[in-house]
Amino acid sequence: MFAQRVRVRAGSARRLRWLPSAAALLFAVSAWADNGTPLTLDAATRQAVERAPLLDARRARSDAAREEAARAGALPDPQLSVGIDNLAVQGPGAFTAGGDDMTMRTVGITQALPSSSKRQAQRAMGLANADLAASSEVSTDLSIRQQVADAWVSAWGAHHERLRLEALRQAWAQDVAVAQARLRGGTGSAADVLAARMEALDLENRIDESSSREAQARATLTRWLGSAVDQPLADPPDFAVLPHDEATLLASVDHQGPLLGWDARERSAEAALDEARAEKHPEWSIGMSYGSRVRGLSDMVTLQVGVSLPLFTRNRQDRGISARAADLDAVRAEHDDARREQSQGIRAAWARWESLGKQVNRHRDVLLPLAGDRSALALAAYRGGADIQPLLQARRDEIDHHTDYARMLADYGRAWAALAYVLPQGATP
Repeated sequence: MFAQRVRVRAGSARRLRWLPSAAALLFAVSAWADNGTPLTLDAATRQAVERAPLLDARRARSDAAREEAARAGALPDPQLSVGIDNLAVQGPGAFTAGGDDMTMRTVGITQALPSSSKRQAQRAMGLANADLAASSEVSTDLSIRQQVADAWVSAWGAHHERLRLEALRQAWAQDVAVAQARLRGGTGSAADVLAARMEALDLENRIDESSSREAQARATLTRWLGSAVDQPLADPPDFAVLPHDEATLLASVDHQGPLLGWDARERSAEAALDEARAEKHPEWSIGMSYGSRVRGLSDMVTLQVGVSLPLFTRNRQDRGISARAADLDAVRAEHDDARREQSQGIRAAWARWESLGKQVNRHRDVLLPLAGDRSALALAAYRGGADIQPLLQARRDEIDHHTDYARMLADYGRAWAALAYVLPQGATP
């Protein structure tokens, strides 16, 4: 980081022309510094949820649901009516406003008064829908963190695999050199040299394949972060440590992302059932109209009170109640099935995470050292005049073990992420 003080004096246009170039240089240095900062997993997930358009959409849906909940259960708008009553249709004054003494110009207003139980059910449904939208926002947040973690771990794992394979280049170059030395000494063959070179080229193909997988994973990160991810990746978190144990996760399935909205769905179905039951209650309305007559006759005022008559409930309201009760039973049954599915998923993910942890440790502590020792012994034997095939096979197996270890580490990280991002941040099981 450096700073340059530029003094601009009157008439010094030449110095002024340097300002855009200096600003561009400072921007380039700043961008280089940002790209050189390792991207941690925590920073990637945090940036993703801050920049995700999908979360903006969920927030907008949540705002809309809260607005709908605020107006739920309100009285319907009053109705204004304007007309002519007792209009004559015969005689000399037919179809004229003053053709008969009974003819009146009227204006009136009517207010419907739904039952309080129906309005309460509507308010409960509005609140349930608002909670459902809010839970969708939280579950989307968790889903984004999970997908970003998968992409970050995949990119890190592919990069780690590439570094391990690149570290084996020297060993293959040594094998080629030994084969060439034996050929010059008359104890080897050109076939051995060609076989060693072919295996070295196969190693390059594996390196290119791991680079391609890293680029694909970084493209997924770019999709969530909104900008190209060119900086190196930091060291991963300790995949052997999870925020919660298995018993805690199994006891808190209702608070986990996939199940956050089910409680609101149940309350919405219950509110729909209450509203269907409220249809059996009479609904009232009240209205008033004012009639104006001509020829000096007195004006008229009319007051009306109306009430609905739910007389035929067996084939109307009762069937609606039965339908909504069936809907509620279905939601409750689906909620219970979702609990079982989530519990099964937690148990399976936990078993996979534990198994991968053991396999990673076994590869690191036992298999990789053994593979290295086997290659060293095969190389020593080949130097002593043995056939090259055992050496080539030992090198292939060593590469396979290093590849398996790197990919197993990535699987271990993804299994860790599947359990680490299942509960909302700050949630207390």
